[in-house]
Amino acid sequence: MNSPTDPGATPARAILFLALASFVGAANLRVCDALLPQIAAELGVTVGTAATMVTAFAVAYGVCQIVVGPLGDARGKLLMVVLGSLWAGIATIVCAAMPSLAPLVLFRFLAGAGAAAVIPLAIAWIGDVVAFEHRQALLARYISGQILGIVFGQAAGGLFGELIGWRATLLMLGVLHIGAGLLLLKERRRLSIGVTLPGKPRWANAAFETARVLRQPWVRVVLISVFIEGMAMFGALAYVGADLHHRFGLGLGMVGALLASFGAGALLFAANASWLVPKLGQPGLAAGGALLLAAGYGTLVGMPWLWLAVPAIAGIGLGFYMLHNTLQVNATQMAPEARGLAVSLFAFFLFTGQSLGVALAAPVVDRFGARPVFAIAAVVLISIAFWFRARLLKQTAAS
Repeated sequence: MNSPTDPGATPARAILFLALASFVGAANLRVCDALLPQIAAELGVTVGTAATMVTAFAVAYGVCQIVVGPLGDARGKLLMVVLGSLWAGIATIVCAAMPSLAPLVLFRFLAGAGAAAVIPLAIAWIGDVVAFEHRQALLARYISGQILGIVFGQAAGGLFGELIGWRATLLMLGVLHIGAGLLLLKERRRLSIGVTLPGKPRWANAAFETARVLRQPWVRVVLISVFIEGMAMFGALAYVGADLHHRFGLGLGMVGALLASFGAGALLFAANASWLVPKLGQPGLAAGGALLLAAGYGTLVGMPWLWLAVPAIAGIGLGFYMLHNTLQVNATQMAPEARGLAVSLFAFFLFTGQSLGVALAAPVVDRFGARPVFAIAAVVLISIAFWFRARLLKQTAAS
């Protein structure tokens, strides 16, 4: 087997298919943002109530990390990505046929459970086969698939929602999930690197390893940071589309196009990561990302003109990936001996925070609108980013 520290051994085609699977998973995660007003109107509920779909997907995504991390370490990370893609695809197709909110929320939960295996275990697998000094730049390129998925999910959510309806949009995503899973399954069969021999997951050992990992102070810093980041960032982002729809009277297609600015900002980071990462370093990326996030959400609070939404949302996308990529690369190295478990814990805290953020914001949005949520997000994100940056500087100096 090739050495995992040899950058030349990295299987580019496998990473491409992992990026494709992540593209669909990210699209599925964000597709309902622009569709919430349409789903709420058809099912006769408020936007805040319809947002339980977003919460259900995120809760399942987070909770199932407890299972997929140990399974990935035991059965093989790539195999679990394949199975997760197929599972998510089937559940998403079923979502398209649901007649009311309750069963729709249930199958969004099941879709999130399948998608839970995709991005975290893909990142953990890249950590297995790519040396640390090359990892942050490669992860930044890998997440371009995830970013494009966010762009597609938000833009297509609005556009296809108007053209073919939300049900057909979910059906299309389910088919894409299954296609990505089958491509990766075929690629896995020809690999000679990073393929785990199947074994039995040892749940008692996994519980012991989890407790051991959580006792490490630096691990707690990373996990607390990503939990609060997810709560503030996505608790606000989920309502940007609905806010633009109600505040400016926009159609869903235009809402989706504006939300795609988030992905444009994120792609700007991915395209420039090769020089941005070494120039700013991890502390600089965290600080710069925090300032952009605060500026973006601050602009959304009081903007008098619609055109300001484009630079504001793009700034949020750029700022988020500057901060999150820094957290992400630290997650791949905080427990190298149990990397699948460690990255799954990272995803668990991220999506538990996200689901809590969306749920806490829902009654505020229904009563006062989304702008108070945007203002709180700006303050919380800049606070947690600079707290993490201070701890990162201490950790770097100590090591």
